[in-house]
Amino acid sequence: MERETGPEAAVQRLGEQWIRELTQPGGSFVCSPAGLWLALTAVAAGARGATAAELRALLGVAGQEAAAVVTEAARDWTRTAALRAATRVWNGAPVHPDYERSLPDVAFGPVDAEEADAWVRERTGGLIEKLPLDVDGGMALVLVNVLALEALWETPFDRGRTRDADFTDAAGTSRPVATMHASVPLADVWTVPGGYVVELRCRAEPDGAAPARVRFVLGEPGEGAAEVLPRAWAAAGSRTRGKTDVVTVALPRFTLRTRIPVTDQLPALGVRLATDAVAADFSGLSPCPLHISEVVQEAVVKIAEKGVEAAAVTVVAMRGLAVPPRVVRHIAFDRPFGVVVLDGSSDVPLFAGWQADVPLFEDREG
Repeated sequence: MERETGPEAAVQRLGEQWIRELTQPGGSFVCSPAGLWLALTAVAAGARGATAAELRALLGVAGQEAAAVVTEAARDWTRTAALRAATRVWNGAPVHPDYERSLPDVAFGPVDAEEADAWVRERTGGLIEKLPLDVDGGMALVLVNVLALEALWETPFDRGRTRDADFTDAAGTSRPVATMHASVPLADVWTVPGGYVVELRCRAEPDGAAPARVRFVLGEPGEGAAEVLPRAWAAAGSRTRGKTDVVTVALPRFTLRTRIPVTDQLPALGVRLATDAVAADFSGLSPCPLHISEVVQEAVVKIAEKGVEAAAVTVVAMRGLAVPPRVVRHIAFDRPFGVVVLDGSSDVPLFAGWQADVPLFEDREG
């Protein structure tokens, strides 16, 4: 797929724009560009006129054609058992039958906050306990997208080699954190202008499909997320393989969890009409005048010796109105770094995180 067109390119562009807005000095975060794209595009399928045009500029598609595109993309990205995607709509306002039929994989039903929380818990395997947004009676429609990943490394880290090592955060403070150590294949390490990329492969499904690829990105000292993270999906032509025989990595065991009020960032992403109670045109979705009132995402990524777990819940609420000498390169992720979880067979950034402060880890195994 060409970078200029299609959902893959659209999610990459959205990710690059959004990450620039998320960047705060010294702040860690994790987000799901794919989750935000899926949720907004499902809503954009009901947009018309100028509202559809502004959403198309951000998402690559909007209006009547968006429903088929978002349905196909979700099915394509979740072709393995490790990655699951689901979208659900709770609506108090009436929805056009044509809009509902255009999204065959989306269930619709009356607004029920307790049901929504239980649905989120079940779909994320408990990684996220509830909606990141309080649902009230004034909401005409709440669209929720869930992405959830649970995958094992092709070659797990040896837990016996995990030991404390210093991590220097964005403020320059060093503290010891539990750090995993391993050698990685030369084919899975490359440089791009400005930094290193290390890819950890996930164990393939029984049919041979790769559920995900996880890339860790280390930029130059002092660089931030906006510069570093997009290098995870930089075009293959920009990659350079190092002349080394062995590559070892030191990677903190960590959990990143963030709740992001995306509504505040929508104007910078070019979305203004869709949030205007008077100007918004979602006449393809409902006979009632609706506008986007809130967009919120909660995301989590856990990296440990056995594998990766990740989940994101995105809510869109609407209201009415080489040979010797032997060379060894050691790459230590001991300062701010990026982590990007990509779709197993394309460069769609499913999750993107920036570890700027001292890593923490949520151990659900006790």
